Amino acid sequence: MPLIVALREPQPETRAALTPDAVRTLVRSGHQVVVQTGIGALARYPDADYATAGAQVLEGAALVGALAAADLLAHVTPLDQARLAALRPGALSLGMVGALDGDRQAVLAASGVQVLAFEQLPRTSRAQVMDVLSSQALAAGYRAVLEAAIRLPRFFPLAMTAAGTVPPAKVVVLGVGVAGLQAIATARRLGATVAANDIRPDSAEEVRSVGATFIDAGVGTAEAAGGYARALDTTAADAQQAAIAPHIAEADVLITTAAVPGRPAPRLVTTAMVAAMRPGSVAVDLAASTGGNIEGSVAGQEIRVRSSRGAGDVVVVGLANAAGDLPTDASRLYAKNVTNVVGLLTVSTDDGPPALVLDTTDDILAGLLVTPPTPAEVQD
Repeated sequence: MPLIVALREPQPETRAALTPDAVRTLVRSGHQVVVQTGIGALARYPDADYATAGAQVLEGAALVGALAAADLLAHVTPLDQARLAALRPGALSLGMVGALDGDRQAVLAASGVQVLAFEQLPRTSRAQVMDVLSSQALAAGYRAVLEAAIRLPRFFPLAMTAAGTVPPAKVVVLGVGVAGLQAIATARRLGATVAANDIRPDSAEEVRSVGATFIDAGVGTAEAAGGYARALDTTAADAQQAAIAPHIAEADVLITTAAVPGRPAPRLVTTAMVAAMRPGSVAVDLAASTGGNIEGSVAGQEIRVRSSRGAGDVVVVGLANAAGDLPTDASRLYAKNVTNVVGLLTVSTDDGPPALVLDTTDDILAGLLVTPPTPAEVQD
């Protein structure tokens, strides 16, 4: 019976790679599941729920033994050398791997572990149910709007009262992938008027489909393989900034979500563009942890930029782990992505329990694989 293990993530990570519902699915599929004590505590999933779902909840020497025998380790945070070394050669790991420079590649290859990285999942319709980047971006886009709303010193919605009319807040969103579209939808639900910009070919239609106004920067479109945006050259990037600057200056809230996989986040907004916003305005940078779309933003910090339009500051919020700020549902989505990949790995046998088979002829599994395969099959 294949053994799947998930550990408590190192803080400050709050999400869990498996939830009780995910455990129940895996056990019904013929897998043995071991989780570490407290794995879901920060996401509000108690150990008792894991045990009821069919997992063994272990700690100490028993957990070390289970990890050494694991066929697959599911995780959220990129594995450090200690967790890699605890796995047997040929075991599978499934989760986020972070930046893959030459040194990191060498460490992963030397471990003997067959590393499956969610960041490398092909962007195909068949792979959508396994797409962690999209599921977590959904949570991040929602969270970004809430972070802005609690800091903005005015209402989001239109309010018509006997005392007068309060106009709706103006929100500008840069980058309309999954996170951006969710940010637009959330801001609209809160009653704001929203305008957005992206350089992907389908972005204008997507923006309008959720009730926002598209900002045409006049720089054409730029799309890389897999549907991601491609970085603009310097001339086009300067033209884009010039086109969107007036919209940002009149916004009460700016939310940036643009990312280029494997590269630093594109710089979309300068300090001068932020300073041109009204005092009390808020800018939220979802890309702060990968370099930032907004000049000067810092992951996990709130900074202030003096407004050039009067006494007061513009608040710039660099979110370090927006999905992790909503750990209950973010974990629910992440764990579902994990079970869908495990389902693809699972092969029935004629006379016994299922096996985990890494079939590199499958485009999804081949795309996920970071390290060269060793055994083609992993089973107990």
